[in-house]
Amino acid sequence: MDGQHVTDKPGLLLALGEALLGPGSAYGRGLDSVDYHLGGGLSVVPPFTLIWHRADIARHALARHTVDHRPDRSYFEVAVRILREHGVTVVLQ
Repeated sequence: MDGQHVTDKPGLLLALGEALLGPGSAYGRGLDSVDYHLGGGLSVVPPFTLIWHRADIARHALARHTVDHRPDRSYFEVAVRILREHGVTVVLQ
């Protein structure tokens, strides 16, 4: 997955959707949708490896976006955690 254009929440959901579901696909409006799909919804079935190129761009851009208004839960970190909890090997490059 190319993280070059992952600079906001919709960009992350689009990039994940295209990487895991195919061109033009996106995961709904939030990380709950990613969690649902990887947990048995219409999606690819883990285990698999996701190589996330330019992950530093997404990490930096999404650092100010938090989940549940907790500063220790950036949108980026929660997305990576959800993927890993479902058996996806996430390689950040």
